[in-house]
Amino acid sequence: MKTVKLLALLLATTFLSAGCGSKDEEEKKEEPKTAVEALENIAQEAEKMSKDGPTEVVDAKVLKELLPADADGLPRTEASSEKTGAMGFKVSTANGKYREGDSSIEVSIVDVAGTGAIMGMAAWAMVDVDKENESGYEKTTTYKDHKAFEKYSNTNKDGELAVLLANRFVVSVKGNNVSMDKIKATLEDIDLGKLSAMK
Repeated sequence: MKTVKLLALLLATTFLSAGCGSKDEEEKKEEPKTAVEALENIAQEAEKMSKDGPTEVVDAKVLKELLPADADGLPRTEASSEKTGAMGFKVSTANGKYREGDSSIEVSIVDVAGTGAIMGMAAWAMVDVDKENESGYEKTTTYKDHKAFEKYSNTNKDGELAVLLANRFVVSVKGNNVSMDKIKATLEDIDLGKLSAMK
């Protein structure tokens, strides 16, 4: 279980560090305590899920079938699937790439069978984030009653919308030189209900 907690802590630390923006001095003083508490919660949840969760992942080829044929009009240029395992963890992944001109979108569907690794991949599910400025925003939210994380850069016109399903699947749509509406439309074409029901 120590391996599970360590992996979750490392991945979650990466997310929390990347999500930190500029703050005033008083907020900076409070940040370490908040981050430590969040990491402890993630580690505890990771250990619990490793004990209670299923042990077998969905066939990666089945996940691949859920990839949309196009990304709100952007043609699919590549589709792949992979199933791997190491240190007691099993992961099934399906990836789709879509591109037209300078605009591109990447869709990933990942299943870790409910092990604690999911909390490292979706550390945002254990914290609250809500930041916005003239450059863009990032926030934790809900999407069709599922925990989700959304961010967008007005400057670069890139963003991401990720959703956690059944404490085992993470669906992520990342876009470059596209609008957030296009990213959301792409996610809309993925059958999340069908995915949630898979075992």
